[in-house]
Amino acid sequence: MATFLILLQLAIVLAMIFIGAKVGGIGLGIYGMVGVFILVFVFGLEPGAIPIDVMLIIVSVITASSALQAAGGLDYMVNVAARFLKKHPSRITFFAPLVTWLFSLCAGTAHTCYALLPIISEIAHRDKVRPERPLSVATIAASLGCTGSPVSAATAAIVSEALLGAKGIGMTEIMAITIPASLIAILIASLVQNYVGKPLEKDAEYQRRVREGLLNAEEEAADEMKADNPRAKWAVLAFMLGVVLVVLFGIFPEMRPSFNGKLLPMNTIIEVVMMSIAALILLVGKADVRKAASGNVFASGMNAMVSIFGVAWMGSTFFEGHHEAILSDVDSFFTSYPMLFAIPLFLFSIMLFSQAATVKTLYPVGLALGVPPMVLLVLFPAVNGYFFLPNYPTEVAAIGFDRTGTTRIGKYVVNHSFQLAGFITTFVSIGVGYLLMMLLY
Repeated sequence: MATFLILLQLAIVLAMIFIGAKVGGIGLGIYGMVGVFILVFVFGLEPGAIPIDVMLIIVSVITASSALQAAGGLDYMVNVAARFLKKHPSRITFFAPLVTWLFSLCAGTAHTCYALLPIISEIAHRDKVRPERPLSVATIAASLGCTGSPVSAATAAIVSEALLGAKGIGMTEIMAITIPASLIAILIASLVQNYVGKPLEKDAEYQRRVREGLLNAEEEAADEMKADNPRAKWAVLAFMLGVVLVVLFGIFPEMRPSFNGKLLPMNTIIEVVMMSIAALILLVGKADVRKAASGNVFASGMNAMVSIFGVAWMGSTFFEGHHEAILSDVDSFFTSYPMLFAIPLFLFSIMLFSQAATVKTLYPVGLALGVPPMVLLVLFPAVNGYFFLPNYPTEVAAIGFDRTGTTRIGKYVVNHSFQLAGFITTFVSIGVGYLLMMLLY
């Protein structure tokens, strides 16, 4: 009977995740909270830990990013990147992913790539490069940049005292493993993707659109760039100052203040620094704070926060309610084969639609199952599995921006343009990360 109840509750948890993902937006968090309600009031489970720190980190980082957007800083960065990419159109498949990765690494969110995707598509089109090639890797690279960004919610969750931070893993270890692993993975994916698909002129869908005159109407408009705000450069410098401070506090713990013999934790550092940097950005960029709250960066961040609130709380409620029963069945397996913990990380990230939510939901489980903390760090890229279904906003945007039609969803849905780049970057970054772990630690 006890096993039946556990399986029934697990089915409810998975059903709430599925329904929430299908609804989209804040639906994931709302239906996650419905799951909490059912687990607590119907099955009598004690509510699990609320992921307060991750939520507050998202608020602080997204506030700074939104202020940067309002000050024109994101447009300034996009214009600089666009000018660079236009100078090297023949290498767009290699340079575009590196640019979106760098943007995400610095800003802590993959949503910074939206403004770059149409530029990448048009540069590729004009140089007769199949746009699917750079767009697919660039979209995946933006997500991979979060797994290693010092200001991403997922990285902050890992380095928190509740997870790997308590095991001696800090910003130094995270960046030493994830950044080179991601960089190598992106370069390899770009090399492979450079030979994927027919040449643009021979693609059947492209030929159809040319015949029907569908590629001329927007030709000029697509190349327009927003004019730089004269003070945007200062806003960008202010934001980068925040990123540098977070990195320095993470790499050099002695810089952090201590209270009652304990260093101020990194989650608190990120929250205080980035909220303060948001004020500095508004000041030097002379941005309208109301504009910051109405931008798409702020909206995306709040969606993520609500999703984590509901889903991670539901996951912790279920796991903590059946902690002993779950561990008794699978702990020996993952102790013997810790690298296979990448499988549940990958599968849950598909359902949870969020790196940070996956980390908060499953990393405590991994630690409890005996997976070594350094292995969990190496497996960090596995939380990018949401590329598997082509419904993540960045993928949808990339498909929409490719006017040639080469970036697309296949007949069977899962055979879409992002699948190959997604699996290559995931496997290679984990493999390189493992080698780095063996060499460095």
